[in-house]
This record gives sequence, C-alpha cells and structure tokens, in this order.
Amino acid sequence: MEAVSADPFRAARFILQLRQQGIRDDAVLSAMETVDRRDFVDKSLHKLAAEDAVLPLGCGQVLPKPLTIAQLLTALEVTPGGKENVLLVGVGSGYTAALLAKLAGKVWAVDRYRTLVEAARSNLDALGIRNVSLRQADGLAGWREHAPYDRILATGAVTKIPDDVVTQLTAGGKVVAPVAGADGRQTLRAVTKEGARTHSPLAEPFLPLVEGLAEAL
Repeated sequence: MEAVSADPFRAARFILQLRQQGIRDDAVLSAMETVDRRDFVDKSLHKLAAEDAVLPLGCGQVLPKPLTIAQLLTALEVTPGGKENVLLVGVGSGYTAALLAKLAGKVWAVDRYRTLVEAARSNLDALGIRNVSLRQADGLAGWREHAPYDRILATGAVTKIPDDVVTQLTAGGKVVAPVAGADGRQTLRAVTKEGARTHSPLAEPFLPLVEGLAEAL
C-alpha cells in the first residue's frame, strides 16, 4: 500500500485538517503523514481512511478518528530522537503502534484479543516495522517483564489509571489514558511517575478497557 505521502494532495489535506483541529506537534504530524491508515483497515474502508472518521475493526473494536489519536500522541510527549521505551495498551489493528514506532525507540504493545494481536503483527510486518513487539495480555496489568517504560499509552477508557501500571514507569515517565468520570464523560488524563496530573478534553469517547483476556477471540 502506498504511503499517505505518496499522494501529496491527499497528505496535505489530511495534515491540514489535523492542524486546523489544533494539532501542532510536528513529530506527531510527520508520523501521521507517513503512516497510511488504509494499511490497517479492511479494503472496503479505504476510501474513508483519510477522513476524520471512526472505522470498525474485528472483535467489536474500532479504529478511532485520526484527531483523537493525534491528541493522545501529543499528550504523550515522546522525546524527539527515537530512544524512548513505550508501552501501548490496546493494539487494535496496529495503526497507533505504527505511529509510535516512528516516534519512539521501542514499542511494547498488548491487547486482550488474540485475533487483533495477530492482525496487527501481520500489518506491521508487511510494512517492515521491526521495533514493535506484541502479545496477548491483560493491558490493565501492563507488561512488567519489559518495564520500566518512559511512556505508557492506553487507547481504551478506564475509570482510574491502575497503580500497577504507573509503577512500571521510569522516573519522570508518564502514562496517558482516557479516563471516564462518574458521569461517564471522558477526559484525556496524563499522570507522571511522581504523581503530577493533567487533564484535557477529548474529541470523542473511547471504548472501555476490559480486564482479562478474551477467551473466544
């Protein structure tokens, strides 16, 4: 599949839309310009891949809008240079993992659905992305074997960022996740290893992260 940048007009429109919606991080925009969403969805959805639209995946999951993913990556503040160790909770079809692979040194990614992990691995392998390791696991427990992480990103909503995940951060590290309040509304929450917290609005809500492994899928 051709990269977004292979079509300069399509790429320019895609990035312009993100800039108009408030995304200013050049590293994030560059990654999103070079990783094509069409490589991570069914062929029947290719025409929608460059739009700011939620796209269906297997296992009842979805690929969030580009704007929402850009908000997560911007809040994560991966240091330019590609040396940081990042844990991704919620693999989906591998799109966010591919973006992180452009930003970080190494990406460790987990998902409760074996089917999604296998699909993501196939998608990433097809693109020659080698700095992402995946496994089926309970994302709410992190991936302690490869801790500590400089950054941890969750692509599903939680009611509270688990302490067990925060303990897997390096000193000065940060976890970013959509957090649902008592009223069900979600905000983008960032928590550092030292306990500093920030929050900001989200463009759209995320599906919840579910504890444990999926048995059938």
